[in-house]
Amino acid sequence: MIRRRIGIDTSILVRLVAQDPEETFLQCVKSLRTLIEEQGCEVYASNQVIGETYAALQHHYGASKNDACTGLLRAFDSGLVAPLNGPAVTEALSTLGGPGLFDRLIADDYSRAGLETLTLDRKMATLSNVRRL
Repeated sequence: MIRRRIGIDTSILVRLVAQDPEETFLQCVKSLRTLIEEQGCEVYASNQVIGETYAALQHHYGASKNDACTGLLRAFDSGLVAPLNGPAVTEALSTLGGPGLFDRLIADDYSRAGLETLTLDRKMATLSNVRRL
């Protein structure tokens, strides 16, 4: 049996991480559990959704970069949603210092498409398959 695969948008991932407003958070959890447990679905968040959520948590909720990353990791550990690009994203969220999360997500997306990434940023150029223009 082929499992149905679903991608969520930023509004859902923000609710899962921020748990605010609580009513919407609880409804998201309930609906996702139904999809996963009763319908056998797999639920994913793309790099773009992860990056937008990271920014939204900082801008709208005043989260630090580290707190935003920790919240995203906690959401992925919940079993309700997984990063579409797997362990590379978990590693990017867990890495402190060096290139930022957005740089890591950008390089990851290009690498998955078989592309080399060009940048003017010195820190980003330290990532694998990324070089300075």
